[in-house]
Amino acid sequence: MKQLLLICTLVFLSACQSSVQSDEYKAMTPNIDVFTFFSGQVYAWGIVQNRSGQLVQRFKVDIKGEVNINNTLVLDETFSYGYGDGVKHRVWRISKQEQGFTGDADDIATQAVGDVFGNALRWQYEMDLPVDDTTYRVAFDDWMWAFDKCTLMNRSYIKKFGLVVAEVTIFMQNQEPTLGCTGALHP
Repeated sequence: MKQLLLICTLVFLSACQSSVQSDEYKAMTPNIDVFTFFSGQVYAWGIVQNRSGQLVQRFKVDIKGEVNINNTLVLDETFSYGYGDGVKHRVWRISKQEQGFTGDADDIATQAVGDVFGNALRWQYEMDLPVDDTTYRVAFDDWMWAFDKCTLMNRSYIKKFGLVVAEVTIFMQNQEPTLGCTGALHP
């Protein structure tokens, strides 16, 4: 009886998981160009919600992106919080691979891997996330969608033991006049 209850619980929980299907985005435009979008000044703002939907963080991010001589995209991110608290600074180093992208940052526990599907980018990695006096190893499953050449939307699913424990929603706008993004809003 206990085994049946456990199996039913696992089936129920797996049915509650959000699932994004990459094939849906392959034909959608505009195609996402990670190195172009993140080159220069990008402003972002977003929220973090726990598994109950309760707001636990509200934040802004100032991102300065540059492609260096090794053809690595370096993203220098500075965070500020309107509600809650979190990381203040992160530097991503992202490289193009034969298939997709890889990346790392000092506070990211595993190498990040990413694949482009038309107007979407899936970016996955693990992070040791401090919460109060404890640190938890969690998996991030990020999906970014290009709205146009100046705007991206990011939806992150934070998972522990395969279950979504929190979700992050971020909007990003490139501010570079060379892309024609001078009319973009600053959060």
